[in-house]
Amino acid sequence: MSNRTAVKKTKDDPIRSLLKAISWRVIASGTTFIISYFIFSNFSEKSKSEAMETASYITGIELVTKLIIYYLHERMWTNINWGKNWRARARRKIEKKREKNSII
Repeated sequence: MSNRTAVKKTKDDPIRSLLKAISWRVIASGTTFIISYFIFSNFSEKSKSEAMETASYITGIELVTKLIIYYLHERMWTNINWGKNWRARARRKIEKKREKNSII
């Protein structure tokens, strides 16, 4: 009789996906703001305050749209089982190898 245990399939909670999306957007949008401000203040005729305003608009639009896109992407991936149970498969391979070696 096999010692295999049933692998419990789990899904991320939608709230977890939303919090992951928000935390990533804060980091990524901060980066977008810094890059946009740097480009507009150094490589255009815009004043520092105009560069700040333009970078803020870009960051605001990017934050909202990419938050929605990332959330939908995360929810799609939570429904894909590929790669979720790699530890259980690796453990079964090790146990199978041990059983085979103990027979010999």
